[in-house]
Amino acid sequence: MSRLIFLTGRPGVGKTSVLLQAIELLKAKGFRTGGMISRESRDQGVRIGFEIVDLETGKKGWLAHISQPTGPRVGKYRVNLGDLNTLGAGSILRAAKEADIVIIDEIGPMELFSEALKEAVAEAISSGKPVLGTIHYWARDPLIVAVKKRKDAKIIEVTRNNRDKLSKLVAQEIYETLGKTVDSD
Repeated sequence: MSRLIFLTGRPGVGKTSVLLQAIELLKAKGFRTGGMISRESRDQGVRIGFEIVDLETGKKGWLAHISQPTGPRVGKYRVNLGDLNTLGAGSILRAAKEADIVIIDEIGPMELFSEALKEAVAEAISSGKPVLGTIHYWARDPLIVAVKKRKDAKIIEVTRNNRDKLSKLVAQEIYETLGKTVDSD
């Protein structure tokens, strides 16, 4: 049984959508989820950046934006290390202490610029709690390599062919990790 489940796949395939659907299934069973999700932000159909959202509080910040004045550059975006270090890392650390399931969306090129976020991910992984997250398809980092080598980790590639059924399968695996089944209360 895998305590750490990370979804990966090509950009735009639906990793975050599968993750959000699994979170809803888990919450419907009464589990407390916490951590962070990342999502695109668009203005008049044009992507201008990526938000990070604290799942527990709903507080939002910028992961990266085309108008971000400082920070590491990834393509046309600059990473907002301030929000990533406080809101992103803070939400993961709080979830590792207080939630039933830690959510991390995503471990990718932008997020990996933050040492605070990398430390928060490492703490969540070491917490003993189930961790459900996403890993960027092409990202390479010692943290990602370490996660992939763990015996209690499962990396699932999301494809257009499997994405519609994955949220229930992922939720089932988390239920089983917590000693539950989909049909138990």
